[in-house]
Amino acid sequence: MIITRTPLRVSFFGGGTDYPTWFREHGGAVLATTIDKYLYLHVRYLPPFFDFKSRIVWSQIEQVQKPGEIKHPAIRGVLEWMKINEGVEILHHGDLPARTGLGSSSSFTVGLLHALHAMRGELVSKRALAEEAIHVEQTVLKENVGIQDQISSAFGGLNRVDIRPDGSFEVVPLVVQAERLAGLQKHLLLIYTGLSRHASEIAAEQVSTMGSKTAEMKAMREMVDEGEKILAGTGSLRDFGRLLDAGWQRKRSLSSKIAPTMVNEMYDAARNAGADGGKLLGAGGGGFMLLFVEPDKRAAVLRSLEKLLPVPFKFERGGTQLVLYEAETQDGFLPGR
Repeated sequence: MIITRTPLRVSFFGGGTDYPTWFREHGGAVLATTIDKYLYLHVRYLPPFFDFKSRIVWSQIEQVQKPGEIKHPAIRGVLEWMKINEGVEILHHGDLPARTGLGSSSSFTVGLLHALHAMRGELVSKRALAEEAIHVEQTVLKENVGIQDQISSAFGGLNRVDIRPDGSFEVVPLVVQAERLAGLQKHLLLIYTGLSRHASEIAAEQVSTMGSKTAEMKAMREMVDEGEKILAGTGSLRDFGRLLDAGWQRKRSLSSKIAPTMVNEMYDAARNAGADGGKLLGAGGGGFMLLFVEPDKRAAVLRSLEKLLPVPFKFERGGTQLVLYEAETQDGFLPGR
């Protein structure tokens, strides 16, 4: 039995510049952190006692004879790409809902790759897991996705990620004083809007308009530098909140699908109650909203969003982890037996 635990992420600045359409010409950069909310994947070779070969449990329960019959696209794609033909059992559960802007799809892919490599007895680096997840999502599954989510969930931590035009990347952990990092966390509110969406569909329109939004995209890229300077400095942290607001104003101008009316109303209510800034996480359209709020205004902002669900969280630094590894023995059910 293998169990992996892979974190979700909160992206602050630079989202969109991690899409190939942009970085292949301009390069890209993002500033993001992982949080203590996780996806868990239980994987094992399935004993040969059943009238099906593999069992997959997610929001559905699938019992199939071969990988090509699996409905879950990431599981089907990864199994076929890794050429795993033995019977397997894969069970998934997570701390937060899927399709909510926290990079859950890529966390799932990274965690699954991690588990299946471990099942084969293969030790794989975090960089290799991120690169493989990017390949599976972009090339095998042909989804409209960037590359920051796979990198964040694999590496973990608060990082700046610089992306070169050839798609290679450098992960630079931010050096932030402990008190300042704790202060940042105290200023952040994570609010569930109750709306879920398919990021790939929203991203498709955003990608199609990037060529005509060069000024906006370059400004969003420059905010990575500004955000890093604020966190590394000694000035007011409220500058970080104001920068989040500026970034959100830029981002929602990229596509009509990023900020539907209901989301704009939520954001305006929070701002009117005292939030310095914030953003809708991920591709937009729904999911989780991140707000930067002075601690003494937190109660007022929560009252303004009383019908929505706040989710407490902390930063995490581990990235994807093997939390259980029990190798097969000669007395067990080895593949092919």
